[in-house]
Amino acid sequence: MNGIIYKIVPADLWREAELAGVFGGAAIDLTDGYIHLSTGVQAKRTAELYFRGQDGLLLVAVDGGKLGDGLKYEASRDGDLFPHLYGPLPLSAVVWKKPLILRADGLHDFPDGFA
Repeated sequence: MNGIIYKIVPADLWREAELAGVFGGAAIDLTDGYIHLSTGVQAKRTAELYFRGQDGLLLVAVDGGKLGDGLKYEASRDGDLFPHLYGPLPLSAVVWKKPLILRADGLHDFPDGFA
C-alpha cells in the first residue's frame, strides 16, 4: 500500500513546514502521536467530516513509498484502514500540493490531478 496518499492541511501551517524543511504535523497529529493521512478514496470524506467550512486549505499528495517503516495502515473510521505516519513527513516525499477551494455549501472542490 505505497501509492499516493494525501494530507489536508492549512496553507499557513504548510508554509511553516516548507521553511523548516519538514512537516511535523497539525495539532491533532501532535496530540495523537502520528500524522493523519488519507487514501484517495478517503480524502473527500475526511474533508467533509473534519474540514467542512474551512478556507485556506491545501491538499498535499505524498508518495507513500518514500515514507519508510513509519507509515502504518491502521483501522480507523468505519474500520477502514487509514495511513498514519509515525514521525515527521519529509518534504522530499511530496509529489504536489494544491489548494482546496471552499464552495458556498461548505464543502471543497478537489483539484485536477486528484485520484
